[in-house]
Amino acid sequence: MKRRYTGCHWLRLLILVSFFSVTYGERPNVLLLCIDDLRPELACFGVDYIRSPNIDQLAAGGRAFHRHYVQAPTCGASRYALLTGKYGPYGNGALFQRGKKLKADPKSVSPSLPAWFRQHGYATVSVGKVSHNPGGRGGGNWDDDSIHEMPQSWDRHLLPAGPWQHPRGAMHGLANGEIRVTAGSMDVYQATEGPDSIYPDGLITDESLSQLDQLSKPDQPFFLAVGIIRPHLPFGAPAKYLEPYKKLQLPPIAHPEKPQGKTTYHSSGEFMKYNRWKRNPNTDAEFASEVRKHYAACVSYADAQVGKVLDKLKALGLQDNTIVILWGDHGWHLGEHAIWGKHSLFEESLRSPLIVQYKGIPQPGKATHSIVESLDIFPTLADLAGLPMPEFTQGVSLRSILENPEAPGHPAISYTEARTIRTETHRLIAHRKGHFELYDHTSPAGETENIAENRPELVQQLLAQLKKRLP
Repeated sequence: MKRRYTGCHWLRLLILVSFFSVTYGERPNVLLLCIDDLRPELACFGVDYIRSPNIDQLAAGGRAFHRHYVQAPTCGASRYALLTGKYGPYGNGALFQRGKKLKADPKSVSPSLPAWFRQHGYATVSVGKVSHNPGGRGGGNWDDDSIHEMPQSWDRHLLPAGPWQHPRGAMHGLANGEIRVTAGSMDVYQATEGPDSIYPDGLITDESLSQLDQLSKPDQPFFLAVGIIRPHLPFGAPAKYLEPYKKLQLPPIAHPEKPQGKTTYHSSGEFMKYNRWKRNPNTDAEFASEVRKHYAACVSYADAQVGKVLDKLKALGLQDNTIVILWGDHGWHLGEHAIWGKHSLFEESLRSPLIVQYKGIPQPGKATHSIVESLDIFPTLADLAGLPMPEFTQGVSLRSILENPEAPGHPAISYTEARTIRTETHRLIAHRKGHFELYDHTSPAGETENIAENRPELVQQLLAQLKKRLP
């Protein structure tokens, strides 16, 4: 018997079609580009000697956040904040700790950023170093499929190791499959002739392009996270990326002196344990310049990988329906305060690039100098994608700044064993047992002169704000 449809049936059908249209057809894709140890050493952030044309182009079509601060100056803790929207433990095992807790008591842990999108109909894929361990697994070689860094988050969590054998090998790999056995036997920098694929990020990028092909089907939106390892130590990149910097005269290192008194200065142990040919960049200006040039080469290499992914997005016709976010997991000292590394609570460790681009963004290419945090990325993406707002996160949506680059931001909180708050004008660092550092960013002295003893009332005012946000 032929079925007759009443007006009520048609209304229900229209609602159903509209639901699937909004849920899948109209919801934007998300492409998250995570770059390890990337300080704002980019042309679009005002560093004119760096070659970063692809990231610059992304900034020209979106919003660059020139005062974005991470929650912690270490990979694992910073990525915890990005991927959960919450303050967390300080250390590279932060997400693994969360994973154990989630496995023991699922109700005690709120969803991660990719899990939130997955729960709302998205395909979620991670390639490379997105959480702390590339590929997101534990075990001796970071490839134990029974130990997941982010359970219930990704449909696929991938790391193509190639000649580097396993994710641990790829993390610190040099050209043509060289794996770090002991850091002292591995050169701190390298530039080898060959294509991008002779270093691990070339394989990560190739796999990301393949995943974009698979995800480009119109029946489901995707959340694709791509984690580029360089410019993480050791500073190895194909020789062609070093070539533009070889004869370059670099600007002087800002405030290269070791700070006096109690600070979060550290002796650059991660850097110093590599083979440095018995040279120290704090006492050898020529060597310091070579280190900086190889870091720059790694930035240009990472930029080229970003370009390949963005070109693929465009070639697949996905550019207009994809939110693109580029995020550096923290900064990196290149001799400032006599530090060659991260882990401090100075500006160089905590400030990193953040760029957001999507079709229709007002005033594309106009940078913002409003202070924001990595915690804000989770609620921002949910807001832009039209998902329910994750009330459990501790950041705020940046939609107002995306719509108006002059809109105000908010103070940024970061932590190691100590804690810090960064406002428009000052940075307070609070150590245990009541020691404080206070720096005036309106003064040329910046973070080289501790004025805490001269401004006790401001110390207490900022400490109260810090405790309110991070008890």
